[in-house]
Amino acid sequence: MKTIKFYAIIAALVFVTASCVENSTKYKAAVAQRDSIAMEKQALDSNYNRSLVILNDIENGFSEINQTEKEMKVNLKGVEGKTTNKRQLIAAQMTAIKQGIEQNKAKIAELRHLAAKNGKANIMLTETIKRLQTEMDEKTVQIQSLQAELEQKNIKITELNTTVTVQSKNIADQQNVMDQQKSTIKGQDTDLNTVWYCVASSKKLKEAKVITGGGLFQSKKVMTDQFDMNAFTQVDLRSISSIPTNSRNIKFLSVHPKDSYNLVTGADKKITIEITNPSKFWSVSKYLVVQI
Repeated sequence: MKTIKFYAIIAALVFVTASCVENSTKYKAAVAQRDSIAMEKQALDSNYNRSLVILNDIENGFSEINQTEKEMKVNLKGVEGKTTNKRQLIAAQMTAIKQGIEQNKAKIAELRHLAAKNGKANIMLTETIKRLQTEMDEKTVQIQSLQAELEQKNIKITELNTTVTVQSKNIADQQNVMDQQKSTIKGQDTDLNTVWYCVASSKKLKEAKVITGGGLFQSKKVMTDQFDMNAFTQVDLRSISSIPTNSRNIKFLSVHPKDSYNLVTGADKKITIEITNPSKFWSVSKYLVVQI
């Protein structure tokens, strides 16, 4: 019987300890840090996967360019005196080659942008980009030589309307739109989670026009239309778990659910407001007014 009681006590202590750990500030901070790291890893994984797709597209692009170039060189042999159809085929092949080069240049530019976003994590990717750029420069010189040969043989190529400059600009414009959207979302997220608190004496609250009235036959009116915002401290509700009052006696003048916070008295008898459920605590009002 004593053994059963002993194990029951141990089990209760383990449960209470686990519960205390889960509700501790350090535990919550660790969880928040874990979630932040997970989000960063997700972003890195997304960029990594996108980089692999682009690299594959570029390699396939070079393969198609080289194959078309070989076929065109075969068709160029003894092209003089050939039919118009043969000349049109060569012209179409050159157009396809130039288009492939423009597309690869745009993809290399996009790859370079991804590498710049993640800094040291992309040393190998940066080296790969250098190799691809060198290959692109060499291929561009080769195609310029072929272009000159076609002109000598009086084979006219329809110039592409879209150049790499235009494509690069389009990529930059798209990225700017994405950055603006991210900035807007971040701003909205910040606004949604921004809260304010003011802990002060009745006199200072009145001076800041945070409250009015409070006479013998008057009830206090909290948050007038022209209160001084400088009296408040602005914080993010996700990062604040406790608010020291530096007072032994406090009075809540704003409304906050009682089951969302605890009042903890320290060794100096001064009270600290510990917020146990932030979303619920700030659900009624984003302004905390405490009179000391």
